[in-house]
Order: sequence, then C-alpha cells, then structure tokens
Amino acid sequence: MIEHWRWSSLAAAALIAGCALQPLPDGGCPCPGQPPVAPRSNALEPVDFGALTGWKDGEQAAAWPAFLASCQALRWREAWRGVCARATELRSPSDEEARRFLEEYFTPWRLANSDGAIEGLVTGYYEPLLRGSRAKATPFVHPLYGPPDDLLTIDLSAINPDLRGMRLRGRVEGKRVVPYYSRAEIARGAAPVAGKEILWVDDPIEAFFLQIQGSGRVQLEGGETLRIGYADQNGHPFQSIGRYLVERGEIQLAEASMPAIKAWAAANPKRLEELLNQNPSFVFFRELPLADPASGPVGALGVPLAPGRSIAVDPRYVPLGAPVFLATTFPASATPLTRLVLAQDTGGAIRNPVRADFFWGFGPEAGAQAGRMRQQGRMWALLPRDLKPAPTGPVTP
Repeated sequence: MIEHWRWSSLAAAALIAGCALQPLPDGGCPCPGQPPVAPRSNALEPVDFGALTGWKDGEQAAAWPAFLASCQALRWREAWRGVCARATELRSPSDEEARRFLEEYFTPWRLANSDGAIEGLVTGYYEPLLRGSRAKATPFVHPLYGPPDDLLTIDLSAINPDLRGMRLRGRVEGKRVVPYYSRAEIARGAAPVAGKEILWVDDPIEAFFLQIQGSGRVQLEGGETLRIGYADQNGHPFQSIGRYLVERGEIQLAEASMPAIKAWAAANPKRLEELLNQNPSFVFFRELPLADPASGPVGALGVPLAPGRSIAVDPRYVPLGAPVFLATTFPASATPLTRLVLAQDTGGAIRNPVRADFFWGFGPEAGAQAGRMRQQGRMWALLPRDLKPAPTGPVTP
C-alpha cells in the first residue's frame, strides 16, 4: 500500500479506469491492527494444485521470506497459527520443500469475478523517489500535507455490525457531518491544512502520483532520504485523470500511461491544476522510518512489502496475508510471469476477486515496469485447510 491510491499502472487502469463510504483497511494504509477476513465463497472454487498454471516450475522458496513476514501478522489467528508455526520451523526451504509444504497444509481456491470470468486485471505499483525540502523555498513549493485536524473518520461497525469493514470520512458543520473538502477545495485553501505541511517537493505532477502510489521516498538537498507513507484520505472517490484526457481527445487510449500523462503535463503547465482537480480524492501523508533502504514500505497487512513477491488485493475476497499463486505476463509482453506471491496490501482501485496490483519495488526501473503493467492474469488463493470461505462474507475466521 502503503490507502494505496497508487500509480500502478493502476494509473493506467485507474488512470483510465461526497462523504465516501470506503472499505477497511484502506488501500495501502499501514493498519497492522486490522484482522484478515475470510473471503466470500461465491468468488472461489477449490481446485487441485495441478490446476495452477506453472505451479511445478515456480520458485516457491523465493517467496518464503515474504510468507514468514505474513505469518508475523497472522500467527495469532486460529486458522493460521499451526501452519505459520510449521513454516517458521522450515526456515529456508528449497523450492521442492516449499512446494511440498504448501501442498500439505493449504488448499488452492481459484478466484472468479461475479460474471464467472477467471481472468482479471493485473497492474503494478512501486515506491517512487521525489526531490524535496522541509522548508518552502524555490523550487520546493508544492506541499505534502499531514492529516488536518477537522478530518473526521467514523467506523460504521460501531453503529451497525452489518457495516463491518466500512468507514465514513467527513467533517462537522454545525450539527451535521458533511463531505470533507475535495482536492480542488483544498487547493483553493478551504481546508485548514496550513501548518500541516510535512515536506515540500519540486514537482506537482510527481506529488500527485505519490498520492496514487500511497508511499514513496523524498531526497532532501543535503542528501538525506526520507520515507513518506499514507496517513489518511479525504474520503472522495478516485477519479482517473487519464480517462479525462482520453475523453477529451488529449491523448489516445493506447497511450494512457504515466509517461504520457507526465508529457502532457509538461506541455500544458497552465492546465495542470485543472487536470489534477478532476480527481477529488486527496491523500495525506506521514513521515515513516527508513532504517533499512532495502526494505519496502509497510503495506496494509502491517509488514514491509517484498519487491516482486507482494501484491495488493481486494480483501473482501482474499484475506490479507494469504499466499496467492499468480499467473500473468510481464509488462507489455507475452512472457509468462507465474509465481507465488503474498496478499500484503490493498488499494483504492483494487476491487474484484481477480484483481491484483503487483509491487515492483523502489526506483526508476521498478517505476518503468509498474507504469507499463496492465496485463490479464489468473489467481489462486492458498488457504489453510481449516479455513473455509464464508458464505456471505466478509467475516473473521
């Protein structure tokens, strides 16, 4: 994550893809206190491991560190306690040992969308690097804000248990709760965000894409690098600026990518604010520790994301922390990408059973891969044999 309203080519997907009701946990927000849920059974069908495309050829051991990280968050859950204890004992298995372990203790469940389709969209996201300053000074004039004091969050399950996993964001106006300020209203100065600036960066379009990614790093002039992560969001639904450009004939649908939008922004600086304000969603940040530069940002599960082994999912169908076998292709390619990954994050645009956002890691190369990734793929959730999907879900196992 890390809310993830990320640029993934979620930007290509989301790009072209009120008080808002939003599921918990928010895409990408670090929420280690949120329990995983059991998936909805009508989205899953149990199958044999032989039905998993490329299962026998996969390098399952490479995903083991990410699996053990998931277990740090899951081991207190009854359905996961036993398998996580055994996985920890296995420590550093070979591919064959990892494969045998998973086949012994897990059942693969093939995911399908509501229309019965077993293929769905797989996009990518990454952790970007921006240039910035702690003080406003040219060229660092574009703020990254922390959460404002008047932003109200209501957990609706406290009012109605049937609304578990949903929350409302807004603000108090008199005796009423009304929608929080939109991006355009925040830009006009309507929201009390003065004094909430945590950093200033030099590029408004990069700041916008940082909000879509949900997390990133900012390099200060003195050379220090900081990690910035999602803290909260204004509650408005994400709207695609790429779709806006396509609908107005500014770019072609086939060109709707992060580089294309950045190129348009560079060529049309006077229209940039108008473009960005088409997306009313606005993300607030917080500074996070960066003790280990090799470590990924913390995802919705509350553990660091592993490049190439962590994905964001819709937690209504895939419980956070679960192993997932993914069969897709590399970005803009027909080359197979089949591997064991871990459901460790969520995302604002990750909605549907067969829907994943693939974490590529940090830096320009990861960004290039993420920006081009808009593939079709299949997914199988690997669930402990004692964990059965809920008939109406989501419910706690």
